[in-house]
Amino acid sequence: MRYLLYAEQNYSYAILRPLQQAILQRGDEAVWFLAGNEIRHDYLHADERKFNSIKEVVAWHPDVVLVPGNHVPKFIPGIKVGIFHGFNVAKSTRPDDRGHFNIRGCFDLYCTQGPNTTAGFEQRAAKYGFFGVRQTGWSAIDPLFQNLPSAVPDDGKKTILLCSTFTKELSCAPLLVDTIRQLRDSGKWRWLVQFHPKMPQEVVDAYKALQNDNLTFVETDNVIPLLQQADLMLCDTSSVMTMFLLQRKPVVTFRNQTRGNTEHLLNVTEADALEQAIDYALSCPDELMAKIDAFIADTHPYQDGKSSERVLAAIDDFKQHQYGKLKSKPANLIRSFKERKKLGYWGF
Repeated sequence: MRYLLYAEQNYSYAILRPLQQAILQRGDEAVWFLAGNEIRHDYLHADERKFNSIKEVVAWHPDVVLVPGNHVPKFIPGIKVGIFHGFNVAKSTRPDDRGHFNIRGCFDLYCTQGPNTTAGFEQRAAKYGFFGVRQTGWSAIDPLFQNLPSAVPDDGKKTILLCSTFTKELSCAPLLVDTIRQLRDSGKWRWLVQFHPKMPQEVVDAYKALQNDNLTFVETDNVIPLLQQADLMLCDTSSVMTMFLLQRKPVVTFRNQTRGNTEHLLNVTEADALEQAIDYALSCPDELMAKIDAFIADTHPYQDGKSSERVLAAIDDFKQHQYGKLKSKPANLIRSFKERKKLGYWGF
C-alpha cells in the first residue's frame, strides 16, 4: 500500500509521524508532500521520503492520502482520509457546520477522535452519502501516552504551560502580557509559552521579551513534550487544551468562548483572578477531576497510544466494505480550480 502524507502546516508533522511509523512497521510505503508556502521543509527528517512536485505525486498514484487539514486536491489519486488537525472546541464565533463538522466534499473517509465527534460525522454521512466514518482516536495523541524524557528540572516547582489561539477575538495572549510578567516575577511557578504558528509576530515578540530563568518561549512543530512536562495549562479557546486534558491534568482558561458544557475547565474573566484559579486547579480537587474524566470518555477514550494502528485498520475495512459503494462527491469546481492554481497542476 502506498500512503501519501499530505501536509500544509508545520503542525502536520506531529500528526502524521505516528501514522508514518505504523505504515512503515506494516511494510508499506509512506511519502510526504509539503504543499504551499506555510510549511517548513527543514522540519522533515533526513530519512523521510518526500515528493518535490505535484506531478511526482500524481504519477506515483497513492492508494491512500492522509490529510490533517480541511482540504485536499481531488485530482490526487487514492482514498482521501481526513484525520483532523485538532479537536472540536465548539467556538462560539462559528457554528458546527462552519467549524469542526464542516463537510467540504474533499474526503472519502473521516477517522474520528471519540464519541462526541463520531456522532456528528455519522449524522452527516447519513445525510450526504459520499463519505464513511470510523472512530479510531487521533494519531497525534499516540506519543502523549509514551514516556518521553522531561526537560523540566525536578525541583518541586510546578510548571505552567501557556498556549493561545491566534484568532484575535479569542486569544488571551495579547491581554495577559503584564499579568504573566507579574506571575513570572513572583517565582512561584515555572512557565513555558507556546503559540499557534499563525500568532501575530508582535505578540510573539512581547512574550519572547519575557524570557528569563522562570519563563521559556518555545517554538516547535511538536507540542507533545511540552504537554507532558507541564502540570497545568493556561489557555483560551484553543483546541490544544483538549490534548492537555486527556492526561488528567487541569486547564485554567481566560475568557473561554466554547459553546456547550465547559465544566471540565476552570474559567476566569479577569486577569487578577488567575493566580487564585491556578492554585485551586493545581490542587486537583475531586469534583473537577471527575468532570475531566467524563470529558475524556466522550472526547478521546483511547489511552493506549495505538490510534495510528486503528486508523490504518479502519482504512482497510473501509476499502473492503464501503469504498466504491458511496455516492459521488460534489464537483466543487471553484475549490478544484483554486487547488490546481495553488499547486500549478493542470493535468488529468
